[in-house]
Amino acid sequence: MNKNIRMVAACAAVVVMGLAVVRGQMPATPVAAQRDQVTLAVPRHNNAAPWVASAGRFVAVTWGAALDGKWDIYLATSADEGRTFGTPVRVNTVDGDGRVGGEIPPRVALHLPAGASVPQVVVAWNAKDQGTEIKIARSRDFGKTFAAPASLQAPGAAGDRGWHALTIDAQGLAHVVWLDHRGLAEAKAQAGAAAAGHAAHEAAALDGVAMAMKSRLHYATYGDRATPEQMLAPGVCYCCKTALAPTAKGVLATWRHVYDGNMRDVAFTLLGTSGAAAPPRISADGWSINGCPDDGPALAVDASDRVHAIWPTVIPGDEPVGALFYASKAAAAPAFGARQRVTTLGSPKPSHPQVTLDGTGHLFVAWDEIVGGVRTAAWAEGTTEADGTLRLGAPARLAPAGPTQYPVMAPLAKGAIVAWVSGAQGSSVIRVRQLVAAGATVSAAR
Repeated sequence: MNKNIRMVAACAAVVVMGLAVVRGQMPATPVAAQRDQVTLAVPRHNNAAPWVASAGRFVAVTWGAALDGKWDIYLATSADEGRTFGTPVRVNTVDGDGRVGGEIPPRVALHLPAGASVPQVVVAWNAKDQGTEIKIARSRDFGKTFAAPASLQAPGAAGDRGWHALTIDAQGLAHVVWLDHRGLAEAKAQAGAAAAGHAAHEAAALDGVAMAMKSRLHYATYGDRATPEQMLAPGVCYCCKTALAPTAKGVLATWRHVYDGNMRDVAFTLLGTSGAAAPPRISADGWSINGCPDDGPALAVDASDRVHAIWPTVIPGDEPVGALFYASKAAAAPAFGARQRVTTLGSPKPSHPQVTLDGTGHLFVAWDEIVGGVRTAAWAEGTTEADGTLRLGAPARLAPAGPTQYPVMAPLAKGAIVAWVSGAQGSSVIRVRQLVAAGATVSAAR
């Protein structure tokens, strides 16, 4: 299963290197480097939907690459905080079975066992072949080779599923949540309808709350102490991405929920708790909509076990406007504090937010929005006070020119590593660079 791929690194000039990709093979030395920006791409493919994870100086980026509408899942790893990457490796074993989108990116997580020299890598992705699956695979050699993928949903589960999130706890157990719509498929079958899945979401507009109860948040673990899937909560919004964050009390999950009155607020719960019909909200935003905004939340946890959340919503009124909001929850607190609006570049609908904190406790947020008719990825950095108040600096573009979109981040000792989609649909690539807090310095690549 050989494919030719190319990594592009832009320094003073753009350097292009042709590389041979063999599943499970990676050279011993990095193949491309640039302190500000690295480009990952499979040539002649549309490269999109990245995700990034870090553990110490190790960084892994996964993304989807499509040819003729068929998506495969790739991974590239770095041992120097993302300054250089080895040859990308294809993760999925069934040709073209990846299902990839901005709210359905493949996810990657790292675990560095005690005494190990390199981290284990776990990749989870949405697959669509004979049916729709959540697949997951582990590498114990930092992405050189992967074990055979496993499917997390019950065999033969009907309907659509996806919009998953992945994290690994301190013991190396992988936790995955996803939105599962088998209840919609079952309802359709009982009603004698032939079609099920995402097309059924249109029907939700007729009775948003009742229909949403047929879509559920599901949860499973993967690893040495794996547990089969279980339902966490019914009543999820149909196609907004989910988020996970490991805390001292367990793994916290968040997703967009459909509450009474068709309120599309962001909910949270600890994994493994029984599914309540009305889980607690991060914030009561008062946004009622008969449909899914396709735009979910993000989480991060700091060294004091404070949880930081960011999410998109709409401020209702005579002229509703989209906005990003931030809130945090102290380790012992049962609820999140008051929301704070995040200053963006000024468009009416900033979207797809992300949040992370570096090893010094500095906080970074990223998102995208349409500026001058072009989708533009942006970021800001700042700090939080003891009471959870966020102090952010002015927002800035991730790149001087667009289109750029769907930024994702992971923490470094000082700063963050960020990846995003750059270029027009059909010919886009994945860019990767470091973000540095104001006044901080980054050492040159060694």
